[in-house]
Amino acid sequence: MSEATKPRISVDLSGRVALVTGAGRGLGRAIAQSLAAAGAGVACVDVDADPLNETVQAIRNGGGRAEALTCDVTQSDRVNEVVEQVVEQMGRLDILVNNAGITRDGMLVRMKDDQWDAVLAVNLRGTFLFTRAATRPMMKARGGRIVNIASVSGLIGNPGQANYSASKAGVIGLTRTAARELASRNITVNAVAPGFIATEMTAKLGGDLVAQVKERIPLGRVGDPQDVADAVVYLASDAAGYITGHVLSIDGGLTV
Repeated sequence: MSEATKPRISVDLSGRVALVTGAGRGLGRAIAQSLAAAGAGVACVDVDADPLNETVQAIRNGGGRAEALTCDVTQSDRVNEVVEQVVEQMGRLDILVNNAGITRDGMLVRMKDDQWDAVLAVNLRGTFLFTRAATRPMMKARGGRIVNIASVSGLIGNPGQANYSASKAGVIGLTRTAARELASRNITVNAVAPGFIATEMTAKLGGDLVAQVKERIPLGRVGDPQDVADAVVYLASDAAGYITGHVLSIDGGLTV
């Protein structure tokens, strides 16, 4: 593993198995690699096989354990199959990271039905489906960690992202409800809400817009995927055992 994909906190997840959706690129890849670097076996899930296999190969090249599973997170039957496969092949499921997400930006008055439906389906329905499926083996084991990737857009809104903001606000509501329902089984459910993070998605916005965003961030820089991955690794660890229902903003102070 390169230094950039190692968590910057001391965490030992040896013997545990994590499932990360949207693991083919961006935040998902950084999270999957960091969990593996901390010792977890990682089931990497993505709808696109090529980048997914690249993530798995990178983990294996670094001495980690990883498996690739292609999945459309909006398809209930396939989601159930994937979780069953992970438990069968890897022996257990301790950690779920719901990271898969898409954008279909546009101003509210011009947003088309399919733009709204696609984003809600992947970002919110997909999170619900994997949470429901993963909860079953976790309840049997009487323990687990679920970390959902929300967004500051779900906290404060963002012009041109009515669909995305609504989906991420929904993820936050789902997180808090699931935390209450699952606490008695020693399953914690938390969310991280990234701000402006340097990924392929944000790279398309152009230098001028990025400069404008930096001016709004008290720390004066955009985030790195590792900033998010470190927080996820922490919430997946024993050190976060008394934290549930929490939404951690990782935004350089943007929402202060």
